[in-house]
Amino acid sequence: MGARKKITADKRKEALKEQYFAKLNNVPTSPRKMRLVADMIRGMEVNRALGVLKFSTKEASRRMEKLLKSAISNWEQKTEQKADQVTLYVSKVFVDEGATLKRLRPAPQGRGYRIRKRSNHVTIFVDTKDVEPKN
Repeated sequence: MGARKKITADKRKEALKEQYFAKLNNVPTSPRKMRLVADMIRGMEVNRALGVLKFSTKEASRRMEKLLKSAISNWEQKTEQKADQVTLYVSKVFVDEGATLKRLRPAPQGRGYRIRKRSNHVTIFVDTKDVEPKN
């Protein structure tokens, strides 16, 4: 690794130490379905977001709920505070496309239709909202 690349990599690592997140890779759900769930909770307060995810009928919401609990736990561990004492918010949610498994399904007249089984990577960032007093 070159010196310039190493310096930028170190800066990126230091920046991540000040952010509180959880990441889930290779979720066997299409990214489009997972983005619908991510859009429901983006910008919400975490306790409200957990309630929304718990009572959602979408299958992707179960995985997102577990991931959000993990992000809250990571925040508690890094700051050494309890999440009950502070108002935490879901600051960012990313859903990126993962690997796609390609399969063939038999079709009429000797043909084959391609089936794409998509997966995704989800990243949730939690943070406290800074409330500055107006003078």
